[in-house]
Amino acid sequence: MTSAAADPLAAARPVARWRDYVALMKPRVMSLVTFTALTGLFCANGHVDPIRAATTILCVAVGAGASAALNMWYDADIDALMRRTRSRPVPAGRVQGADALAMGLILSLFSVGLMGLAVNWLAAGLLAFTIFFYAVVYTMWLKRSTPHNIVVGGFAGALPPVVGWAAATGTAPLNAWLLVAIIFFWTPPHFWALSLTTQDDYQRAGVPMLPLVKGEAATRRQIFIYSLILVPLALAPGFTHLGGPIYLAVAALGGAVFLALAARLLRRAERADARRLFAFSILYLFLLFAVLLGERLFSVLAPLMSMQP
Repeated sequence: MTSAAADPLAAARPVARWRDYVALMKPRVMSLVTFTALTGLFCANGHVDPIRAATTILCVAVGAGASAALNMWYDADIDALMRRTRSRPVPAGRVQGADALAMGLILSLFSVGLMGLAVNWLAAGLLAFTIFFYAVVYTMWLKRSTPHNIVVGGFAGALPPVVGWAAATGTAPLNAWLLVAIIFFWTPPHFWALSLTTQDDYQRAGVPMLPLVKGEAATRRQIFIYSLILVPLALAPGFTHLGGPIYLAVAALGGAVFLALAARLLRRAERADARRLFAFSILYLFLLFAVLLGERLFSVLAPLMSMQP
């Protein structure tokens, strides 16, 4: 008798494909994390060894994927209750929870070990702390226990630039932590805007997001307060020799739009306004780091181009 005939439930269980294991690593989140780490890497030192840079980006990407796999393993029960997440590989039954856990642990050890051996142990330690903070402090503790889960838990997602900086130089100076601070204060308005449009999901899952605990009006006020902190903070690299005039212009214009959208959301309780702020927040953060990276790459390439006959 075949195993499928002996276990009808196993025969009916969806079969995992390679795409499901890629989905476990949350590739869209991974791409943003990797991009901010790349920016930190190049802002730290204009002359980056290609092998060190490639190894760093690989380790950050794998570490981000490891964190996501551990998150999906632990959160499978509440993911199954939310429309936005119920089709993820573990709650949908395509990947077993034990497999997601094993994948997360193996990728964590690989990324941290390779970073330490091939780059330096400061970067490896920061990467290990990032994985631990997201998987344990945020996912296992804060997410289900406090409406400020995003505020404190957002520290994990803010750390990749300093990981990249430490990989390039073996140090973590103030400018590196300035990049961390920008992402840290960007995270609450970004996710609270999303939570205003998906609070029914969080209510079904029993996750104490701010709109459910404090109400929509309090959430809109908090979004505006964090936006007031974020926008001047995003201008700061233009005055610390980290960003140039193009960065300062983009940060000022983007910050003005961000504040206008946050102020509009504060005045009105429209889901459309929350969606607009959520969508623009992604573009805003991307532009800030893209311009920083572009300016630094130009400063490296311009002298080389001038040497061409």
